[in-house]
Parts: sequence; structure tokens; C-alpha cells
Amino acid sequence: MKKINLLFLCYASIFCACKQERPKTEDLSEKLKGSWQLLSATTTEKGKQTITDFTKDQSMIKIINDSHFSFLRHSLSKQAGTGEGFDAGGGRYSIKGDAYTEFLDFYKDKNWEGKTFAFKVSFAGDTLIQTGIEKVPEAGVDHVITEKYLRIREK
Repeated sequence: MKKINLLFLCYASIFCACKQERPKTEDLSEKLKGSWQLLSATTTEKGKQTITDFTKDQSMIKIINDSHFSFLRHSLSKQAGTGEGFDAGGGRYSIKGDAYTEFLDFYKDKNWEGKTFAFKVSFAGDTLIQTGIEKVPEAGVDHVITEKYLRIREK
């Protein structure tokens, strides 16, 4: 009986020791949810880099809940009634690890609507950094974009 118990203990020890640990992927979905102020967008197309500062002349926010995202952008110009510079869109999203995918279900430019955009996301404190490829042949767009957002806190 002691030999059987000892043999069982040996097999159990070997089985447990051989079990491989899967690397854990951090769940970023909770960090992602909230309201975000776009600080800057850097696009790279054909080796040319363009940086847009969203803290001057225009403002843009992104709102992310459990299943959907939306964004709103407008000009900070005091010229009333033009509607110029207004932009809005949104849709569903998915996130697995740092892979964030937007399904643009709603957008004023129908060339973009219905497209899927894959990004990698990371966080540095209250800053969300989102990098991916925006490719919309119908609109002549094919570039890498990195957007930096700051979490909007309640006042």
C-alpha cells in the first residue's frame, strides 16, 4: 500500500511539474472604457510623417463603453454656424490583449463606413496610445496612425 501511495505521489509530482504555464495576457478592456481627449495624431504615409495637435484649433473626444465606441471632433473657431471641422463616427469594437479592433458602423463619409481597423493599444498612466493602419482605398487613405489620448476625469 505504501508503494502505491508513493508511486501515485511521484506521478502527481511529475504531472504538476510538467504543466506549462501559459503567458497571461493582460485584460485591457476595463482600462479602455471611459472618455478620452485626443491630444495628438501622428500619421506616416510613404515615409512622410505628419503630426496633428488636437489641443489647438480643434478638439476631439472618444467615448468607449462595454461594446461600442464613438468619437466627436469640432473646430475651436468662434465662427458660428459654419459646421466646418465637425466630424463624428462610431461603432462596435473588440479587444483581446492589446489588439483593439474598431468596426466603423457609423460615419459621415460613407467611404469609411463599414470598414474594420486593427490597432495595438497601450497605456502610460492616464494616457492611451493607439497605433494601427488606416486603409480606405475609396478615400485615398493608406497610412499608419498613432493617436495619444488623455483620460477625461470628472471635475
